[in-house]
Amino acid sequence: MLDGLDRLESVQDESDRLAVQAATGNLDNIHDYTIAATEASVTAQLTVAVRNRALEAFNEIMRMPIG
Repeated sequence: MLDGLDRLESVQDESDRLAVQAATGNLDNIHDYTIAATEASVTAQLTVAVRNRALEAFNEIMRMPIG
């Protein structure tokens, strides 16, 4: 799980870096930014989905009767 969060941070940092380059006119290939932004979005969506599933599993365990 922590590796996934580190990956998300890394992908978002790269996307942000390329966005700044695009905004300042220092980006040679706009496709690099488009790909990085899409990858960051998909990675964030996956992270949220995994978190939601883990939370659902935790809540299901908490609803189980003891004994």
